[in-house]
Amino acid sequence: MVTFDEFRAMALDLPESAQEPTWEIETLRVRHKIFAMGAPEGGSVTVKASPEDQAELLAAEPEVFSVAPYVGRHGWVRVRLDLVDREELHELVTEAWRRTAPKRLVREFDARHPGRGAGTP
Repeated sequence: MVTFDEFRAMALDLPESAQEPTWEIETLRVRHKIFAMGAPEGGSVTVKASPEDQAELLAAEPEVFSVAPYVGRHGWVRVRLDLVDREELHELVTEAWRRTAPKRLVREFDARHPGRGAGTP
């Protein structure tokens, strides 16, 4: 089980990440672009993913992952915090950030964190 506070900490640990309340939920952004969101009192969060990653996650663990409301058609995934593996969520949050952050910021992150590149928690 992962708490919302732990999820938020994972996201805010990434370069230039910020939290902003929007639509009665907390959005996590990099340079004003949303890469993850959720509500502290909710039991799930939403992360940006590709449609291909979304399909793989739903096929592998449909009890943990589902198509996110509103933005699911773009690949976003809803994640149940009470069932998700902490390391898997960390990887998903990092990948969501990577999809959203400017390429130069991602390159700088990769240079400072060897071994934490795409697909590595």
